[in-house]
Amino acid sequence: MNDSGNRLIIALDFAEADRAIELTEELSPLGVGFKIGLELFISCGPNLVKKLAEKYRIFLDLKFHDIPNTVHHAVKSAASLGVWMINVHASGGREMMIAAREALEGFETRPLLIAVTILTSLNESQLQEIGFQGAPARNVMQLTHAALDSGLDGIVCSPLEVSAIREAFGSKVLTITPGVRPTGYAHYDQSRVDSPENVIRAGGNFIVIGRPVTRAADPFKAAEKIISEIAEVAGNGK
Repeated sequence: MNDSGNRLIIALDFAEADRAIELTEELSPLGVGFKIGLELFISCGPNLVKKLAEKYRIFLDLKFHDIPNTVHHAVKSAASLGVWMINVHASGGREMMIAAREALEGFETRPLLIAVTILTSLNESQLQEIGFQGAPARNVMQLTHAALDSGLDGIVCSPLEVSAIREAFGSKVLTITPGVRPTGYAHYDQSRVDSPENVIRAGGNFIVIGRPVTRAADPFKAAEKIISEIAEVAGNGK
């Protein structure tokens, strides 16, 4: 497996199973992981997840956020599909996150359990509209602390918070970073973004990229270029 490719997760953000299978097959030599979100899951269901998880590292990005008992059973069902990573919303609270963690205790091969902090599409004014006070970074730090106290493996945060997370919590927290855009690429609906190399330089573990690869004329070359940028930064120890 390509060590730098291992740090790249490609978002399969479309609805067609054939397209997802074709892209995973095309990119598999690069050693990347793949993210299945709501669109593909709702369109194609758990059978596709299970099929892809038999071959690839699958991050099941359903962002569970409900009462603790419901999340406990949802996480257990998700883990039974053989996925590599599952996420919940940290804003669901400690009791919910603990229930999610406890759902994984009986699995011989336990998936990583990750907490979403603040969505990368939200800026400070949007956060205030839904009741969060202060800057996004402040809320990310608070939610990260709660996630780690609940026994989770890591967090989802924007590129702009990676450095502060690494400084505050060290290597004990995995960071998964969406909102990553190669230089010159449109931000679309993302508010807090940065480049792949800057995320890795800041200490990020995994980066999630969708449209810059999936909508490229040549997805393999687009992904390969991003992996080369990751390798250059990681190789220089910066």
